[in-house]
Order: sequence, then C-alpha cells, then structure tokens
Amino acid sequence: MLIRGVGRAVGDIFYQRCFYLFLMLMAFIAVVSFIEPTPVGRITIAGANAFLIVATVASVGRTTLSFVLALVLAVPALVYQWVALRSGDLHALIVSRWIAVALYATAIGYLMRYVFQREVMTADKLFGAASMYLLIGIFWAFLYAMVDSYHPGSFTLGGQTTTPDFFDFVYFSFTVLTSTGFGDFAPLGRQARGICTVEQIVGSLFVAILIARLAGVYPPGVKAQ
Repeated sequence: MLIRGVGRAVGDIFYQRCFYLFLMLMAFIAVVSFIEPTPVGRITIAGANAFLIVATVASVGRTTLSFVLALVLAVPALVYQWVALRSGDLHALIVSRWIAVALYATAIGYLMRYVFQREVMTADKLFGAASMYLLIGIFWAFLYAMVDSYHPGSFTLGGQTTTPDFFDFVYFSFTVLTSTGFGDFAPLGRQARGICTVEQIVGSLFVAILIARLAGVYPPGVKAQ
C-alpha cells in the first residue's frame, strides 16, 4: 500500500509538472523583487535561478530527447553560474547567461508544442501556457542583461544612464511584455530598442494565439432545429 501510494503521489507530481513550474516562476520573480544587489543577495538570486532551472528541466523532460537536451543545457549553466559567484569572473557570468537563454528558449519551444497540441485542454496545459508566458519574460530579461553587458549604457534608470541589476531587467521585461508602458526604466541603445520591439510583438501575439487556441477547443454548439 505504501509503495502504491508513493507511486501515485510521484505520478501526480509529474503529471502536474507545469503547475509546479508556474509556482517556481512566480516564486523566482518574487524573490528577485525583494533581494538587494549585495553579495548575499546575488547568491540568493543564483540559488533561486538554480531551482528554476531544475523545475524547467523537469517540466520540459517529457521525452528522453527533451530531457537530455534540457539537462545538457542546465548543467553547464549551473556550473558557470557557480564559477561566476566564486570568482567574480564576468566572462563566466556571461557564458552562464547565454546558456540559460538557450535553455529557456528550448523550454518555451517544448511548452508551446505541448500546449498547442490538438488534444483536450487540461489544467496542466493551462498552467503550461501561463508558465510559457512567464518564461518569455524571464528569457527577455536575460537578453536585456546580455545587451547591457556588451553595450553598456543601453538603458536609462530614473533618467540617468546606469548599470541595472538583474531585477531591473526582470521588471522592465514584464513591463514590455504586458505593454504596460515605459516608466523610470527605458531603452536607449538601438540593440535594446530592437529587442524591446520584438518582445512587445511576441507578448501581443501570444495572448491572441492563446485565445484562438481556447476558442478552437470549445467550438460553438449546434443550434437546435
């Protein structure tokens, strides 16, 4: 009985893996929002990102190929992130972020394939769609961080050119994704503005396509004669 109960519980966890990814994404955004950019804060953010990477691998790994691909990207991302924290090496930090960008792009692709399959729309798929939307925001936050690494001064914060921390990029990314409008954070460089434009388009198209998908799942009933 105990073995059967444990097996059923594990099965439920992996069946609702998109729900747990959604919770991890919300927790990551909340943690990043309240952590100051101190050495301890950077370690905390790195730890939260590590948990997010693990949750992403678990969510994407529905087949052997997808699991191996996600794992191949996740391991070096965590290793380079750890090296960057220990040594303060900027090159290691940039490499870890590039690998994280590749991992999140892969996760978005697999989640898109899963959510838009021509099957019954389940609760797990709805959480998959929500997770995909949040992952798009995190993905672009890493892109903005990479742009600022290669082109310093690409963003203005409070009317002044400065070097933002990662939370600033997360905040800006979701501001752009949801078409809220620019506030105290705005892009200056051409590269930053170009990536920002693409994210605005992706955010608008995602909502429209998801609504169309849901409308296709629940077609109108046949009128009575």
